Amino acid sequence: MCRKLAGLIKTSKYQSKILFTMSSDHFMYFAFGSNLLKERLQLKNPSATFYSTGRLKDYMLRFGLWGEKVQCRWNGGVATIEESPGAEVWGVVWKLSNDNLPSLDKQEEVYSPLQVTVETDSGTLLCRTYQMNGFCACLPSPQYKQVLCLGAQQNGLPPQYIKALQDLETNNYSGPSSIMDEIKIAMH
Repeated sequence: MCRKLAGLIKTSKYQSKILFTMSSDHFMYFAFGSNLLKERLQLKNPSATFYSTGRLKDYMLRFGLWGEKVQCRWNGGVATIEESPGAEVWGVVWKLSNDNLPSLDKQEEVYSPLQVTVETDSGTLLCRTYQMNGFCACLPSPQYKQVLCLGAQQNGLPPQYIKALQDLETNNYSGPSSIMDEIKIAMH
């Protein structure tokens, strides 16, 4: 059973309604990277269901790795968020069963979990998200960029944000990608 409680937070200029979603069986997750794509997220987190698109204010999207000379399944940098006054990151709010929290944490093991306030069409939500540890800037692979763009389109993120994702520079990696193979299978 899910209970929504309306609360108020005070900001420097106004008070804003926040929806706190409290439940013993699920949590809300704000995705901004490869987990924008439903099929990617559901590879290890099958309970994930779309809740809303959302905007995270005062953060920017960055791409990198969690250390120098690190290799990852994506063959390039992956997304993280970084505080940046005035910037914004668009993403998807997913509703996940608490049973999937360990698998999501394992998938995001090089990230630290954060609780963030996400603006949606139906109000402001407190969501779990992740921020990379030991960030070192690195361009994403074309495959990673493709998954971000597919996820953004699949979930109806704003056209100007999709365009910004499509315009991302990549590292031009052209070799095999096992994670892309898994996603392609899940999409068919």
